[in-house]
Amino acid sequence: MRVRAALAVPAAAAVAVLLLTAQPGHATTAGRDHARTVRCAEPPLALRAKSVPGHPTVVRTSVTNRGARACVVDLVPTVTFGNLDGAALPVPAGGTGTYRLAAGRSAYADVRTIADPADPQARRTDDLTVAASAAHRGRSFTAGRLGTGKQVLVWEPVTTWWQPTAAAADRAIGLS
Repeated sequence: MRVRAALAVPAAAAVAVLLLTAQPGHATTAGRDHARTVRCAEPPLALRAKSVPGHPTVVRTSVTNRGARACVVDLVPTVTFGNLDGAALPVPAGGTGTYRLAAGRSAYADVRTIADPADPQARRTDDLTVAASAAHRGRSFTAGRLGTGKQVLVWEPVTTWWQPTAAAADRAIGLS
């Protein structure tokens, strides 16, 4: 898997981007709700992942807060691939901060594992792991369970920020 270098963005510009791109219900590092909202613990979170119908190189992930209170997860899920080095990069770049997840609510992110399945540089792995926060272990999903075939093809993977709906995640990755 090839890892791309992230572009450096001045802190003020990064905050401005987060504020301009935040949708209602999102909390970013610049949001007011953070002083009162704690980080989500891993056990009450339910993670799911499945390939998007008709798009075997795109996996839709979701996280559901099964806890009794709102909490925050990282703005971008951490998605890793079997024994390969690196993680999917955020799209758009600069996905730092947090996402507020109300009790009983879900958020969605799409992961494009490879742009061209015929790419000769494609790597193959048996599974991928999704974590709502970098500090969490996350949950692993086999290629068979994901619906991506016998293996997951990987080359320059990207992931969207958490979105309030699956349709929003699809739009963010460019499916609609």
